[in-house]
Amino acid sequence: MSDEVLSKLLKGEIRLHELDKLLCDSNKATDYRRRFLEKKISVQLENIGKYSVDFNEVVGRNCENTIGVAQIPIGIAGPLMVEGEYAKGEYFIPLATTEGALVASVNRGCKAITLSGGAKVRVIEDKMTRAPLFVLPSIADAVDFVKWVKEHLSDIKAEAEKTTRHGKLVDIEPFIAGNNVWLRFKFTTGDAMGMNMVTIATTRAAEFIEENYPQAKCIAISGNMCVDKKPCAVNFLLGRGKTVVAEAEIRKEIVEKTLRTTAEEIHEVNVRKNLLGSARAFSLGFNAHFANIIAAIFIATGQDCAQIVESSMGITWTEVRDGNLYISVTLPSLEVGTVGGGTRLPTQREALRILGCEGSGDPPGSNALKLAEIIAAAVLAGELNLLAVLASRTLAKAHIKLGRKGKNS
Repeated sequence: MSDEVLSKLLKGEIRLHELDKLLCDSNKATDYRRRFLEKKISVQLENIGKYSVDFNEVVGRNCENTIGVAQIPIGIAGPLMVEGEYAKGEYFIPLATTEGALVASVNRGCKAITLSGGAKVRVIEDKMTRAPLFVLPSIADAVDFVKWVKEHLSDIKAEAEKTTRHGKLVDIEPFIAGNNVWLRFKFTTGDAMGMNMVTIATTRAAEFIEENYPQAKCIAISGNMCVDKKPCAVNFLLGRGKTVVAEAEIRKEIVEKTLRTTAEEIHEVNVRKNLLGSARAFSLGFNAHFANIIAAIFIATGQDCAQIVESSMGITWTEVRDGNLYISVTLPSLEVGTVGGGTRLPTQREALRILGCEGSGDPPGSNALKLAEIIAAAVLAGELNLLAVLASRTLAKAHIKLGRKGKNS
């Protein structure tokens, strides 16, 4: 490694972000930046510098000013029997987490579900959204503008789809406040999660709208009615990404032997905690811990971690059926893909390979739908076990055993 380059970095003669272009090698640039930090602030970054990533593939796609990687343990839960339209069979679930007891929790839920015949899963909606904000001179103009958009939907669709091979505009839903109009574009996006795809396509459509309806001015290509990376009612009600429901009926003997409680006790915890407690708190999540499972799978499989916020909204529902426990989870806004973004990274590709969801599906879009079904089934498993643990009053005991190396401190 050239001491001259490092010296210039330390003197401020070269900026950190200039190294990739200067050296024509992002792997070397990554090493220099890490070495610069070690010298500049007197730290050792040995473990950040251990990786299998090719930064020439990463820079310009996934990250800038790279110095190395963050390593998170990956555990495996399962097998989990899934009966979906795209996911059919038994799956092992990779979970990247630093929370002791999480993998074990999901694993026990998988066991109970699989012993009871598996989880039935369906994707009931599939659309990624982007909502540009337009300003009109008056409310009368705003109403006329919405009418014009509806009348010219086919023209707008044609313009938007010029930017993508896989994205298809399926609808535009308007929202009005004063002289402001949000147009919530809805796209199918194949196997991509699709956020970048729909942003580019919607930008093209917005330019077309401004050219042909000059009274309308696009203030922001994202007007916060999409809604991306924020908890919100609109995604809870109308959905974004994949809207998925997973259900299972856990037999009475499995509830008692494997989960060590009863269907009645689990149902009571769910009603009083997840439903009444969430209502009392005005929560946008009527569940115990969807975010735990979704975050762990998102990290393992290269999803956009900021979208855990809306992806983990949802409802857990239970019923007692002749001593058996019926349980379902509804995820209205699960935003996942199997191509693009972090799914290209080597570790994440391997995790997707475990699930049989790596890359593009045949037909296109089928792998992302399969992944959504598997995630929903895994969320069901995690939710089932946590409710059982709460019902049997063993939550603290489990965390002491699996989160503190068995120590009472």
